[in-house]
Amino acid sequence: MNRFKEQRIAHGYKTQSDLAQILFVNQTAVSQWERGITTPSPPLLLKLSEMYGVTTDYLLGREISTSPHRKGVLIPVLGEVAAGIPIETLENILDYEEISKEMAAKGDHFGLRLRGDSMAPRMCEGDVVIVRKQADADTGDIAVVLVNGDSATVKNIRREPGGIWLIPNNPAAYQPHFYTCEECAETPVQIIGVVVELRAKF
Repeated sequence: MNRFKEQRIAHGYKTQSDLAQILFVNQTAVSQWERGITTPSPPLLLKLSEMYGVTTDYLLGREISTSPHRKGVLIPVLGEVAAGIPIETLENILDYEEISKEMAAKGDHFGLRLRGDSMAPRMCEGDVVIVRKQADADTGDIAVVLVNGDSATVKNIRREPGGIWLIPNNPAAYQPHFYTCEECAETPVQIIGVVVELRAKF
């Protein structure tokens, strides 16, 4: 049974309309959650997990146990980040991840599902990185970078007085790229966040 339906019934909401009234949403929205067509928005998902006393991951089918809710904050996981596309764009959201309130308090975050193998073997295609939004990065950081407005790339950062290196973890297949300060401005090369956590998928 769909877990949204399972938990609704277990907690005494006999009909979808009963729950919809509590959440101030349409009965159609509840029906779509229970048929697996859509998932609730992050605030609604968090509210449901609190009402039912389970984790958001449990409701989304990523956990077996109905363990106590972790009191975390949901962030969107994106398949790509491109120039001009705000990361809040719903069409670009693939999934949601939960981060701690302590992490959330340090800034705005989003998840990014990796493509390609330039950061292998440490980071592989399909893994999710948790990214703190910021416009700069220091040597030693792993950053999400937009180059010439294309989809985001994840690379190690090394700063030099004359510019910046974007360095892959997989030098056998990919070469480091150096951009002068002038090229960073003209291309442009734009840092949009720093990776703070890796969530590998098995």
